[in-house]
Amino acid sequence: MRVAERLGLAHVSTGEMFRQHVADGTDLGMKVDAIMKSGDLVPDELTIAMLEERITHDDAAGGYILDGFPRTLTQAQALDEHLGANGLDAVVVLDVAEEELVGRMMSRGRKDDTEESIRNRLRVYAADTMPLIAFYAARDIVASVDGVGELDDITVRILSVIEGGSGGGQNRTV
Repeated sequence: MRVAERLGLAHVSTGEMFRQHVADGTDLGMKVDAIMKSGDLVPDELTIAMLEERITHDDAAGGYILDGFPRTLTQAQALDEHLGANGLDAVVVLDVAEEELVGRMMSRGRKDDTEESIRNRLRVYAADTMPLIAFYAARDIVASVDGVGELDDITVRILSVIEGGSGGGQNRTV
C-alpha cells in the first residue's frame, strides 16, 4: 500500500478483497472463508474473476500495484490474456526468511493467521507461486528486494527497483 500511495496508483490486493467479502458475508466470502483459514489458495477462477473486475474501477485507470496476484501460473496466464504479455512493468520479490515471515504473520492478529495455516501458505507459495519467478524472469522484469528492516527502508528499496534504481536505469512503473 505504501508503494502504491507514493506512486499515486491503486493498491489492488486480492487478500484484502477476499477478507472484505468474508467480513461482508457475500456469497464469495462464504465460499472462500474456510479456504483462507486453512491457508490454501482460493481457486483460480474465483480469484481471476474478482481481480479482473477490480481493475476496471476508476481508481485503477491510471495504473495499479498488484498485491497477491498472480499466485499461480494459471493466474499469470489469465493476466497475460487480460493485459497482454507485456502488461506488467515489474515483478518485485521480497526476500524474507521463513521464520521471519511466520513471526510477522502471527503478530498481525488476523483470525486466519494460525501457525498451521501460515506454514501451509508458505508450502503452497513454494509449490505454486515460486515457479512464477522463472516465468517472469524470462521477461527480465523480476527484481529481488531485501524485505527485512524498517517499513520505510523496504519501501525505498521497492521504489528504487520500480523507478529504475536497479534494472539498467529503465523507468518502470507497475
